[in-house]
Amino acid sequence: MSKRSDLVTMGGNAVTLVGTEVRVGDKAPDFTALTKDLSPYGLKDMEGKIKLISVVPSIDTGVCDLQTMTFNEEAAKLKDVEVITISMDLPFALNRYCAAKNIENSKTLSDHRDASFGKAYGFLIEELRLLARGVVVIDQNNIIQHVEYVKEIANHPDYDTTLEVVGKL
Repeated sequence: MSKRSDLVTMGGNAVTLVGTEVRVGDKAPDFTALTKDLSPYGLKDMEGKIKLISVVPSIDTGVCDLQTMTFNEEAAKLKDVEVITISMDLPFALNRYCAAKNIENSKTLSDHRDASFGKAYGFLIEELRLLARGVVVIDQNNIIQHVEYVKEIANHPDYDTTLEVVGKL
């Protein structure tokens, strides 16, 4: 399993990302995460759709909350786009969060069991067993069209660029 320490910082300190760094043009790797009701869910469940995957360290932090709310609001305007927020949070915490925040236009997935997404897409932070912040856009043919590993975990992703890429698909 590859490791990189030159891509992302947390509080200005480098963290180690485990897994393969994905790039634009790559075939999207399969993964399996859990829905709020503990059902497995992965790339194959989004077959034929554009996929916007919002990656957050923990749903219960301010930046992660705003990132999730922003993409949930945008999901209501997008056609044929599956909008996912994925984190290492337990499915029960995601269920509570979605109920409290009325998250109805997007799905939340938990990668806590196997870190399947984190390892396959290179977002797993070795030191914390959390996911780094970022965004991945995958087209209908499962080709990665946009990927952002946010350099400093406390910062927001580039929402405008992400939505522009989705809009072109």
